[in-house]
Parts: sequence; C-alpha cells; structure tokens
Amino acid sequence: MNAQQLPPTHRTRSAEETYPALPLPLSQAWRALVALCIGFFMILLDQTIVAVATPAFQADLHADYGQVLWVTSAYLLTFAVPLMVTGRLGDRFGPKNLYIAGMTIFTLSSLACGLAGSIEMLIAARAVQGIGGSLLTPQTMSVINRIFPRDKRGAALGIWGATAGISTLAGPLLGGFITEYATWHWVFFINVPIGVLSVVMVARWVPRFRPTRDRINVPSILLSMVAMTMVIYGIQEGDPAGWAPWIWALLVGGVAMMIAFVWLQSRLSAGSALVPIALFARRHFAFGNASIFTMGFTIAGMMVPVMLFLQEVHRFGPMKASFVVTPMAIIAGVMAPFVGRLVDRYDPRRFAVLGFCLMAIGVAALALSMRPERPLWMIIGSFVILGFGNAFVWAPNSTATLRDLPPQFAGAGSGMYNATRQLGAVTGAAVIAAVVQARVSVVGPQAFGESLLPAVVMLMLGAVASGMARSEVGRGGE
Repeated sequence: MNAQQLPPTHRTRSAEETYPALPLPLSQAWRALVALCIGFFMILLDQTIVAVATPAFQADLHADYGQVLWVTSAYLLTFAVPLMVTGRLGDRFGPKNLYIAGMTIFTLSSLACGLAGSIEMLIAARAVQGIGGSLLTPQTMSVINRIFPRDKRGAALGIWGATAGISTLAGPLLGGFITEYATWHWVFFINVPIGVLSVVMVARWVPRFRPTRDRINVPSILLSMVAMTMVIYGIQEGDPAGWAPWIWALLVGGVAMMIAFVWLQSRLSAGSALVPIALFARRHFAFGNASIFTMGFTIAGMMVPVMLFLQEVHRFGPMKASFVVTPMAIIAGVMAPFVGRLVDRYDPRRFAVLGFCLMAIGVAALALSMRPERPLWMIIGSFVILGFGNAFVWAPNSTATLRDLPPQFAGAGSGMYNATRQLGAVTGAAVIAAVVQARVSVVGPQAFGESLLPAVVMLMLGAVASGMARSEVGRGGE
C-alpha cells in the first residue's frame, strides 16, 4: 500500500511524527540550542578573528589598503543583502534545511579562504562565505522562538547572548595567537571542524518544522536585494570615493527602491509578502529593530579604531591588544545567562534601556580614554562597563522584539531583525572610519577616540527606542 492509499488517520499520524508538537520538551530544546549556538559562535568568531589577522594576510598577499578593505566589505555585502530573503526562506522551506545549507557553504568557503593564493581569490571566497552566513544566521533566532515556551525564551536568548560574548573574547585572542605562532591561513581553517560539527549536531538534534505553503512574491525579493545592495555598497564605498555624486545617486536610488519595497509589501497578503507590514504595527518589533540598528552601528565600528590605537599608539602586538578587550567579553559571557533568566520574569524593556545606557557610558569613556597621554587602565575600565552593557542589551532586546511574533512569521521577523543589525553595522563601520580619516590629519591619534562619538549618540537613541517598545501580548500567553 503506497502513501496515496493510506487512510487519513495514518497520514495525520505520519505528519505529527515528522513535525513534532511545539514547543519542544525542555531537554530537547536545550540540546537543539547547543547545536545552533556552535554555528552562531563560528560566525561571530570569524568576524573578529579575521580583523586581527588582517595585517598578516595583507603583507603575505601583497595587497593594498583598498583590497584589504574589500576582504571585509565583500563578506558584509553578501551577508547583509540577502538577510530579509533568507529569513523568509526559512519560513517557506524550513529553518533546519536553510541552516544546514548555509553552514555547508560557509565551511567550504572557509577552506577556500585558507587556500587562497591571491587577494582576489580571498575576496571571492569571502563573498561566498557571506552568502553561507546569511543563509544560516536568521534561522538560529527563528528556531529558538519556536522550540522554547514563551517563559523560557529569555533564558535561551541569554545563552545565545553569552555565546556572542565568548566569541568576542575568543576571536581576538585566537586571532592574535594564530598570527603570532602560525600563519593567517589558520584563521579560516579553524572554521572547518567547527562547521562539520555544527552540521552533524543540527541534523541530529534540531527538528523539522512545518513549512508555510504561501509563495513569496518574486518582485519583493528583487526589490529588497537591489535596494540593500545599492545602500550598503554606497555606504561602504562613500569614503574611499570621496562621497562623489555617483555615490549619492546610488544612495538616493537605494532609498527610493526601499520605499517602493515597503509600498509593495503593504499591497500583498501577509503570506506572500517578504516582510509582512503588519509586523511593524507591533511596537515591540518596530522599536526593537530601531534599537538593534544602533547596537550594530557601535559593535561593528568600534573595534577597528581601538585595535589601531592600541597597536599603533601603544605599540602592542595583536595578542597583547586583544587582552585589553577581554573584560568586556568575560563579563558579557558570564552575565548574559543570568540576565536572560531575569527577562523571563520581568519586563525586558527595563533591562534593554539599562544596557543601552551602560553601552553609551562605556563608549563615551572609551572615547575619552583613547589619547596618548591617558593611562591604559582607563581603557580597560571602559571595557568593563561595556561588558555589563552588552549583557543587558542582547537577550532583553531580542526577547522584547521577537518573543511574541506569530510562529509563521518567525523567520521573516528574525531575518528583518538581523538585516537591520547588519545595516547598522555597515553604516557604523563607514561613519566611524570616515571620522578617523577626516580627523587623523588634524588631531593625530586623538582621532581614534573622537571617531567613537557618533556611536555614543546612536546608543542614546537606542535607549529611547527600547523604552518606547511594548508588547501587545499579555504575560499570560501567546
């Protein structure tokens, strides 16, 4: 008897076995979270470890400054542009499938990065690596919000935040160790065993989810990707091109396409829209996205001037410079799980506002500390404050933004959230780099500290946005 001939009750039982009831039992949910966090750890590790190894592969591959910038820019471009699409594809085809595909691409391209014999090959491999990262990143938060009950999602996102803190510590330290005692190739080779392990664990421990049947509107996909490409590329190339007229034309065109994209989404049904506009009617989602933009702006932009200041002004090697930022990573990693559990009991907005305020204070202190005449302990003290700020931002803001989204839009919401964070990251990196270049010839090394002042302003706006967010769902249920 084939599947077509089975009685209805048998087909129903088979479907229930294929797609388990959600949320999962906690033991299974925590096991799945571990598998997902290994991949999430690798993505963040890769971003920080490559920054430390940049001088090494620049010298070995005889690359100029512009080519070196494209090693990071190519990755960010291909990572950020598809995020809204890949999040929605997770709803359509299953987040587990998208995660495994993305991790496979990321792992193979990491191997290609390590084997690259020219800067052009490295840039191309990094671009493919970005595509893999874009496929898997939204699926992590989407799965967390499906497999955990509502009153445990804050604790789960606390572990997710702790993973980010640990990777922030491990990346610079491991990058410094590898560049001093091995070759830069190993900052990419190290991803291979981690990637293989993640694929195996996710295949075994993360369940399949019932996919949506609605077809995603193709013009929405094209509009979103063209608009994001124009805006992100324009921001990345603005300063190197001297903000020439063609850059402004690119940015204006990108913004116009984004407006057209929003208009199109408002005309489509929730099932076929790439980003259902109804999501933004939820204050917690709209303001949570605004807040995470400011966090992305800060985190992506601040580490380059800090590392340049420590290595060029204090004459630290990569390893020693990395130790200066360890208080932030250790404190964030230790505190995040505790903050996550608090978020399940109390209003997450309060913790998010506190976190953004601490981040603003920490970055302001860092900006004042990064002067040649200031003692090193001031910089270390600033990173202590930033460690507490990090712990009180990631899990609370993510919980407040995504916890109460309908399950069928978990991927779309997670994709939008990650796309907003990455757009903030690209903007922050460009703005902070532009300030450094504009001020370094005027005030010298003090420019590294001054470049962080825009991040202080953005974080204050993030605190305001977090305070304005609120959930439309009561504490009593979904």
